[in-house]
Amino acid sequence: MKMVKSLLLGSAAGLVAIAGAQAADLPVKAKPVEYVKVCSLYGAGFFYIPGTDTCIKLGGAVRVQAEYNAGAGGIPVGWGTAEGPQGRQNRQDTNDINQRTRIYFSVDARQQTEYGTLRTYFRFGVQQTTPADPVTGAVFWDRAFIQFAGFTVGKTLSFFDGITFADFNYNNPRTMGDTGPNGITVWAYTAQFGNGVSATLSAEDPNGRGKSVTNANLGTWGVGALTSDAGLNAQTTANNGFLIPDVIGALRVDQAWGSAQLMGALHDASGAYYGSTLTGDQQFGHPSNQFGWAVGGALLVNLPGFGATSNVNSQPNVDQLKVQAAYGKGAIAYTTNGIGAVALYGNGQTIGAGWLTDGVYNSGSSVELTTSWSVQGGFQHLWSPNWRTSVYGGFLNVDYDNTATAMLCTTGAGANFATGIAPVSGTCNPDLHVWQAGSRTQWNPVSQLDVGLDVLYSKYQFADSGSVVTLPATGARPGGNYTIADQDVWSVMFRVQRNFWP
Repeated sequence: MKMVKSLLLGSAAGLVAIAGAQAADLPVKAKPVEYVKVCSLYGAGFFYIPGTDTCIKLGGAVRVQAEYNAGAGGIPVGWGTAEGPQGRQNRQDTNDINQRTRIYFSVDARQQTEYGTLRTYFRFGVQQTTPADPVTGAVFWDRAFIQFAGFTVGKTLSFFDGITFADFNYNNPRTMGDTGPNGITVWAYTAQFGNGVSATLSAEDPNGRGKSVTNANLGTWGVGALTSDAGLNAQTTANNGFLIPDVIGALRVDQAWGSAQLMGALHDASGAYYGSTLTGDQQFGHPSNQFGWAVGGALLVNLPGFGATSNVNSQPNVDQLKVQAAYGKGAIAYTTNGIGAVALYGNGQTIGAGWLTDGVYNSGSSVELTTSWSVQGGFQHLWSPNWRTSVYGGFLNVDYDNTATAMLCTTGAGANFATGIAPVSGTCNPDLHVWQAGSRTQWNPVSQLDVGLDVLYSKYQFADSGSVVTLPATGARPGGNYTIADQDVWSVMFRVQRNFWP
């Protein structure tokens, strides 16, 4: 009996040893795969970065746009270069039709902290725009900012911009100071008071809007003003750089019905030395530091009961009404995003030309600040979930006081402000007005695909219309007497854009 028991125990021990050896030869079981999880905290498109509590969304777009009588992404002719859409004999050798192809890529990363949401966002891309960009394209970036505990730092929209019209049109309107196309670097803090009410104080990079202070003592404008950006922009060398950032204050409310904002800005409008050389008028110093300012208001109203609703991402899903107005002195970039030159040829040997500048000075004077104001409004209606039409328009008024007008119009033996040529007849007055009105219709056959047509009318009115100047031949334009006259131009933009989680 003892022998049988010993045999049974021995056999059991052998089986256990064999089983253990076989188990040792088996592969180690892999850890469970950690699949990407959807993050629903911040809306559609976000997912958790594996192994973290950070949510991320990747986005982008491909845009193809054709433009008639416009360029550089929807800027109507007449801004920055001398153009004329009404006939080859009165225009430069430039394109009637321009095109832009652009790709975007964006990253939006967010996580919850004890101080609230920590957000990082950036967007960059490559574009090819005729005729300026090389065939290989030009790299750009228009957004790169961090938001944390009420602070916003980096490149984004200016906090002076109460609303944007980018979802109403394809062009770049000149009757408001929108920073949306390029962005601007800000250092801002926003306090939330509840019920959608907030207040923001922001220090913003003034280079993002630009600065133009004109020294009338540096000489006449020269005929280059009528032929190229170089001729016009050479007259802004009176800038002395920036002393301080632009300071922006805004009070805002955002609720279900829409949004409203009141804002103000302080802008450095100081001039450089009186002379352009060490041995010239520079020895007599420079004008005292001067600061311009601007105030404005913006209103957006959602009208959900008026039309259809839409599920097209990145576009308003209801009818909307928008209005923004701004008034400034020595801060012209807050009333228009087209500071610098306005020059346009017309039929019958006519030309309209002017300049948008923060202020004017000459030897021994202070800077005379330029007064300007603008208003931009628009309405967008959804005909169906896939069709929408907007109508929009704006007005810009630029006024130089009597002292500034005298400085500009006596420089160069009675030269006309815009051309630098002594007028054959008439008077010199640099004041000008700009009207713009347009309509865009967009079709979204499927979500995230935009196909649309935008038609814009621009009217340039000059206070010295009727004066006559003599201009030399330049390029395709013959020389002779030209009458300064109001000008207008029709611009057309056609766009196809594919978005993904913008």
